[in-house]
Amino acid sequence: MPAAPANAPHAPAQPVDKSTERVRQMFGEIAPRYDLLNHLLSMNIDKLWRRFTVRKVAPQFDGPAGGKPILDLCTGTGDLALAYDRAAKGKLPITAADFCPEMLEIGRKKGSKSDANDRVTWIEADAERLPFEDNTYQIVSVAFGLRNVADTDQGLREMTRVCASGGKIAVLEFTTPRRQPLRGMYGWYFRNVLPRIGQTVMRNNSAAYEYLPASVGQFYEYEQLTERMEAAGLKNVAYYPLTFGVATLYVGEKN
Repeated sequence: MPAAPANAPHAPAQPVDKSTERVRQMFGEIAPRYDLLNHLLSMNIDKLWRRFTVRKVAPQFDGPAGGKPILDLCTGTGDLALAYDRAAKGKLPITAADFCPEMLEIGRKKGSKSDANDRVTWIEADAERLPFEDNTYQIVSVAFGLRNVADTDQGLREMTRVCASGGKIAVLEFTTPRRQPLRGMYGWYFRNVLPRIGQTVMRNNSAAYEYLPASVGQFYEYEQLTERMEAAGLKNVAYYPLTFGVATLYVGEKN
Protein backbone atom coordinates (compact mmCIF):
# COMPACT_ATOMS: atom_id res chain seq x y z
CA MET A 1 0.00 0.00 0.00
CA PRO A 2 1.60 3.29 -1.01
CA ALA A 3 2.11 5.94 1.62
CA ALA A 4 0.52 9.33 1.07
CA PRO A 5 2.83 11.60 -0.95
CA ALA A 6 4.37 14.28 1.19
CA ASN A 7 3.24 16.96 -1.26
CA ALA A 8 -0.45 15.98 -1.25
CA PRO A 9 -2.43 18.55 0.79
CA HIS A 10 -5.59 16.49 0.66
CA ALA A 11 -4.09 13.12 1.68
CA PRO A 12 -6.29 11.37 4.25
CA ALA A 13 -4.86 10.27 7.58
CA GLN A 14 -5.59 6.57 7.04
CA PRO A 15 -4.36 4.50 4.07
CA VAL A 16 -7.00 3.68 1.48
CA ASP A 17 -8.17 0.07 1.41
CA LYS A 18 -7.38 -1.03 -2.16
CA SER A 19 -7.96 -4.75 -1.73
CA THR A 20 -8.91 -6.23 -5.08
CA GLU A 21 -12.33 -7.59 -4.16
CA ARG A 22 -13.39 -4.40 -2.39
CA VAL A 23 -12.41 -2.18 -5.31
CA ARG A 24 -13.96 -4.53 -7.87
CA GLN A 25 -17.27 -4.60 -6.00
CA MET A 26 -17.29 -0.84 -5.54
CA PHE A 27 -16.68 -0.12 -9.21
CA GLY A 28 -19.29 -2.68 -10.17
CA GLU A 29 -21.82 -0.77 -8.07
CA ILE A 30 -20.94 2.64 -9.53
CA ALA A 31 -20.46 1.48 -13.14
CA PRO A 32 -23.71 3.03 -14.45
CA ARG A 33 -22.58 6.47 -13.21
CA TYR A 34 -18.83 6.10 -13.65
CA ASP A 35 -18.62 8.21 -16.82
CA LEU A 36 -20.68 10.97 -15.23
CA LEU A 37 -18.42 11.00 -12.19
CA ASN A 38 -15.24 11.18 -14.30
CA HIS A 39 -16.62 14.13 -16.25
CA LEU A 40 -17.65 15.90 -13.06
CA LEU A 41 -14.30 15.32 -11.33
CA SER A 42 -12.44 16.73 -14.32
CA MET A 43 -15.07 19.32 -15.26
CA ASN A 44 -15.34 17.49 -18.60
CA ILE A 45 -11.71 18.17 -19.50
CA ASP A 46 -10.86 14.46 -19.25
CA LYS A 47 -11.84 14.12 -22.92
CA LEU A 48 -9.10 16.57 -23.89
CA TRP A 49 -6.59 14.70 -21.73
CA ARG A 50 -7.33 11.46 -23.56
CA ARG A 51 -6.94 13.19 -26.92
CA PHE A 52 -3.55 14.50 -25.79
CA THR A 53 -2.58 10.97 -24.74
CA VAL A 54 -3.34 9.37 -28.09
CA ARG A 55 -1.46 12.17 -29.87
CA LYS A 56 1.58 12.04 -27.58
CA VAL A 57 1.72 8.25 -27.56
CA ALA A 58 0.36 7.65 -31.03
CA PRO A 59 -0.18 4.29 -32.73
CA GLN A 60 2.77 3.24 -34.89
CA PHE A 61 2.60 1.27 -38.12
CA ASP A 62 6.34 0.75 -38.63
CA GLY A 63 9.48 0.65 -36.49
CA PRO A 64 10.44 -1.84 -33.75
CA ALA A 65 6.94 -2.19 -32.29
CA GLY A 66 4.93 -0.80 -35.20
CA GLY A 67 1.89 -2.75 -36.31
CA LYS A 68 1.47 -4.55 -33.00
CA PRO A 69 -1.81 -4.27 -31.09
CA ILE A 70 -2.59 -1.80 -28.30
CA LEU A 71 -3.63 -2.63 -24.73
CA ASP A 72 -5.72 -0.26 -22.61
CA LEU A 73 -5.51 -1.52 -19.05
CA CYS A 74 -8.01 -0.68 -16.29
CA THR A 75 -10.09 0.44 -19.23
CA GLY A 76 -13.24 1.05 -17.19
CA THR A 77 -15.94 1.88 -19.71
CA GLY A 78 -13.42 1.98 -22.54
CA ASP A 79 -13.06 5.69 -23.38
CA LEU A 80 -9.29 5.51 -23.96
CA ALA A 81 -9.48 2.18 -25.76
CA LEU A 82 -12.05 3.59 -28.16
CA ALA A 83 -9.96 6.76 -28.58
CA TYR A 84 -7.02 4.58 -29.63
CA ASP A 85 -9.25 2.71 -32.05
CA ARG A 86 -10.17 6.00 -33.70
CA ALA A 87 -6.53 7.16 -33.72
CA ALA A 88 -5.45 3.92 -35.40
CA LYS A 89 -8.18 4.44 -38.01
CA GLY A 90 -9.35 0.88 -37.55
CA LYS A 91 -6.02 -0.59 -38.69
CA LEU A 92 -4.87 -2.11 -35.38
CA PRO A 93 -6.47 -4.53 -32.91
CA ILE A 94 -7.18 -3.04 -29.49
CA THR A 95 -7.45 -4.96 -26.22
CA ALA A 96 -9.54 -3.30 -23.51
CA ALA A 97 -8.94 -5.01 -20.16
CA ASP A 98 -10.49 -4.44 -16.74
CA PHE A 99 -11.20 -6.55 -13.67
CA CYS A 100 -14.77 -5.25 -13.36
CA PRO A 101 -17.26 -7.00 -15.69
CA GLU A 102 -19.93 -4.35 -15.13
CA MET A 103 -17.56 -1.68 -16.50
CA LEU A 104 -16.66 -3.84 -19.49
CA GLU A 105 -20.31 -4.36 -20.35
CA ILE A 106 -20.83 -0.61 -20.62
CA GLY A 107 -17.71 -0.38 -22.78
CA ARG A 108 -19.05 -3.06 -25.12
CA LYS A 109 -22.28 -1.11 -25.49
CA LYS A 110 -20.28 1.99 -26.44
CA GLY A 111 -18.34 0.00 -29.01
CA SER A 112 -21.51 -1.46 -30.48
CA LYS A 113 -22.68 2.02 -31.47
CA SER A 114 -20.06 1.94 -34.22
CA ASP A 115 -18.04 -0.87 -35.77
CA ALA A 116 -15.39 -0.57 -33.02
CA ASN A 117 -16.20 -3.99 -31.55
CA ASP A 118 -14.89 -5.55 -34.76
CA ARG A 119 -11.43 -4.48 -33.58
CA VAL A 120 -11.73 -3.95 -29.82
CA THR A 121 -11.60 -7.07 -27.65
CA TRP A 122 -13.04 -6.65 -24.15
CA ILE A 123 -11.30 -8.88 -21.60
CA GLU A 124 -11.76 -9.29 -17.86
CA ALA A 125 -8.26 -9.25 -16.39
CA ASP A 126 -6.40 -8.34 -13.19
CA ALA A 127 -3.68 -5.73 -13.74
CA GLU A 128 -1.36 -7.58 -11.36
CA ARG A 129 -1.66 -10.87 -13.29
CA LEU A 130 -2.21 -10.11 -16.95
CA PRO A 131 -3.17 -13.10 -19.12
CA PHE A 132 -1.05 -11.92 -22.06
CA GLU A 133 2.28 -13.08 -23.46
CA ASP A 134 5.48 -11.09 -23.12
CA ASN A 135 6.27 -8.38 -25.69
CA THR A 136 2.78 -8.36 -27.23
CA TYR A 137 1.66 -4.71 -27.37
CA GLN A 138 3.19 -1.60 -28.93
CA ILE A 139 1.36 0.62 -26.42
CA VAL A 140 0.10 -0.21 -22.96
CA SER A 141 -2.05 2.61 -21.62
CA VAL A 142 -4.00 3.23 -18.44
CA ALA A 143 -6.18 6.25 -17.66
CA PHE A 144 -7.21 7.03 -14.08
CA GLY A 145 -6.82 3.38 -13.13
CA LEU A 146 -3.29 2.67 -11.97
CA ARG A 147 -3.99 4.23 -8.57
CA ASN A 148 -6.68 1.55 -8.05
CA VAL A 149 -4.22 -1.32 -8.45
CA ALA A 150 -3.39 -2.67 -4.99
CA ASP A 151 0.31 -3.18 -5.80
CA THR A 152 1.38 -0.30 -8.06
CA ASP A 153 4.86 -1.70 -8.68
CA GLN A 154 3.53 -5.12 -9.66
CA GLY A 155 1.04 -3.47 -12.03
CA LEU A 156 3.85 -1.50 -13.68
CA ARG A 157 5.99 -4.62 -14.00
CA GLU A 158 3.14 -6.45 -15.71
CA MET A 159 2.53 -3.53 -18.06
CA THR A 160 6.22 -3.51 -18.96
CA ARG A 161 6.31 -7.27 -19.44
CA VAL A 162 3.52 -7.34 -22.02
CA CYS A 163 4.80 -4.21 -23.80
CA ALA A 164 6.88 -4.94 -26.91
CA SER A 165 10.51 -3.96 -27.17
CA GLY A 166 10.56 -0.40 -28.46
CA GLY A 167 6.98 0.11 -27.31
CA LYS A 168 5.62 2.66 -24.84
CA ILE A 169 3.73 2.82 -21.58
CA ALA A 170 1.27 5.69 -21.07
CA VAL A 171 -0.18 6.46 -17.63
CA LEU A 172 -2.76 9.24 -17.31
CA GLU A 173 -3.66 10.16 -13.73
CA PHE A 174 -5.06 12.91 -11.55
CA THR A 175 -2.37 14.91 -9.73
CA THR A 176 -2.05 17.86 -7.37
CA PRO A 177 -1.10 21.24 -8.88
CA ARG A 178 2.26 22.38 -7.56
CA ARG A 179 1.86 26.15 -7.75
CA GLN A 180 -0.15 28.50 -5.59
CA PRO A 181 -2.84 29.73 -5.53
CA LEU A 182 -4.20 26.87 -7.65
CA ARG A 183 -2.72 24.30 -5.29
CA GLY A 184 -4.63 25.74 -2.33
CA MET A 185 -7.84 26.10 -4.33
CA TYR A 186 -7.56 22.54 -5.57
CA GLY A 187 -7.01 21.26 -2.03
CA TRP A 188 -10.09 23.13 -0.81
CA TYR A 189 -12.18 21.78 -3.68
CA PHE A 190 -10.93 18.27 -2.97
CA ARG A 191 -11.76 18.44 0.73
CA ASN A 192 -15.07 20.30 0.61
CA VAL A 193 -16.75 20.13 -2.81
CA LEU A 194 -15.70 16.88 -4.45
CA PRO A 195 -17.01 14.59 -1.66
CA ARG A 196 -20.43 16.23 -1.93
CA ILE A 197 -20.44 15.76 -5.70
CA GLY A 198 -19.47 12.13 -5.26
CA GLN A 199 -22.18 11.57 -2.66
CA THR A 200 -24.80 13.06 -4.97
CA VAL A 201 -23.66 11.14 -8.04
CA MET A 202 -23.29 7.83 -6.21
CA ARG A 203 -26.62 8.24 -4.42
CA ASN A 204 -25.17 8.05 -0.92
CA ASN A 205 -22.67 5.26 -1.69
CA SER A 206 -20.30 6.55 0.99
CA ALA A 207 -17.61 3.97 0.23
CA ALA A 208 -17.34 5.19 -3.36
CA TYR A 209 -17.35 8.92 -2.80
CA GLU A 210 -14.85 8.61 0.06
CA TYR A 211 -12.58 6.20 -1.79
CA LEU A 212 -12.25 8.03 -5.09
CA PRO A 213 -10.81 11.34 -3.83
CA ALA A 214 -8.79 9.57 -1.15
CA SER A 215 -7.17 7.28 -3.74
CA VAL A 216 -5.96 10.33 -5.67
CA GLY A 217 -4.64 11.96 -2.52
CA GLN A 218 -2.53 8.94 -1.60
CA PHE A 219 -1.18 8.06 -5.02
CA TYR A 220 2.35 8.72 -6.29
CA GLU A 221 2.90 11.95 -8.23
CA TYR A 222 5.46 13.37 -10.66
CA GLU A 223 8.99 12.17 -9.77
CA GLN A 224 7.60 9.55 -7.39
CA LEU A 225 5.78 7.73 -10.18
CA THR A 226 8.52 8.21 -12.78
CA GLU A 227 10.97 6.52 -10.39
CA ARG A 228 8.64 3.53 -10.10
CA MET A 229 8.24 3.33 -13.86
CA GLU A 230 12.02 3.29 -14.22
CA ALA A 231 12.29 0.60 -11.55
CA ALA A 232 9.82 -1.48 -13.58
CA GLY A 233 12.29 -1.44 -16.49
CA LEU A 234 11.29 1.60 -18.53
CA LYS A 235 13.64 4.24 -19.92
CA ASN A 236 13.30 7.86 -21.03
CA VAL A 237 10.42 8.31 -18.61
CA ALA A 238 8.89 11.78 -18.74
CA TYR A 239 5.76 13.41 -17.42
CA TYR A 240 3.52 16.10 -18.88
CA PRO A 241 1.30 18.09 -16.49
CA LEU A 242 -2.08 18.93 -17.99
CA THR A 243 -4.47 21.75 -17.07
CA PHE A 244 -2.02 23.33 -14.60
CA GLY A 245 -1.22 19.96 -13.06
CA VAL A 246 -4.73 18.72 -12.31
CA ALA A 247 -3.82 15.63 -14.37
CA THR A 248 -0.50 14.33 -15.63
CA LEU A 249 0.53 12.02 -18.47
CA TYR A 250 3.54 9.81 -17.77
CA VAL A 251 5.32 8.14 -20.70
CA GLY A 252 8.07 5.54 -20.67
CA GLU A 253 9.77 3.36 -23.29
CA LYS A 254 10.67 -0.31 -23.06
CA ASN A 255 14.22 -1.25 -24.03
